Amino acid sequence: MIMTIAAKDQVDFFFAENGLVAYKEGKILATESLKTWLGEDKLKELLNYILHYVADLDIPIKRGTFIEFRNGMLNVSPIGRNCSQEERDEFERFDQGAGVRKNFIEALKQKFGHLGLTYSIGGQISFDIFPQGWDKTFCLQYVEKEYDEIHFFGDKTYEGGNDYEIYQSPKTIGHAVNSPIDTIGQCRELFINPQQEALHGTMSH
Repeated sequence: MIMTIAAKDQVDFFFAENGLVAYKEGKILATESLKTWLGEDKLKELLNYILHYVADLDIPIKRGTFIEFRNGMLNVSPIGRNCSQEERDEFERFDQGAGVRKNFIEALKQKFGHLGLTYSIGGQISFDIFPQGWDKTFCLQYVEKEYDEIHFFGDKTYEGGNDYEIYQSPKTIGHAVNSPIDTIGQCRELFINPQQEALHGTMSH
């Protein structure tokens, strides 16, 4: 039998959905609800509009699960989250030229500007919808008094990307990365190599 340990049980703090679902030492610390904040009628209007928009969208491939309803946000995927990795890669390339997600977001902003929502592109195939202020900086309230420095690593650090707000925050030291390997490399340069050099220097004296 292969035993696995949940990620939330391996770290002091664990944040899902921008920190709207927060864990400390593996136990739930706090959670926020988009359904409660928005109300059922407004939420239904928003969901109906998204589904109609997707139905009318002319893109090369569509699969399934176009909306994923989470505690504190909606995740919207024009191609559908049931696509394969190859299809994800193809859509990402297509979207870079066609601006499918960008145009989708602009339409939502025009229709629902009065709701006080933020639209944030993340990953290869989707974008998130959540109340203003519920971006990734939301999680900082739980850790900013616990640590002298908070480093953040993200690949969507441009304006409109879902890493932008926390990357720009004065409460963090932001690092832009382009892959998991790049993240590991930057962490090694920042944290591991200096410690090893200091250790070697101490041993040589």
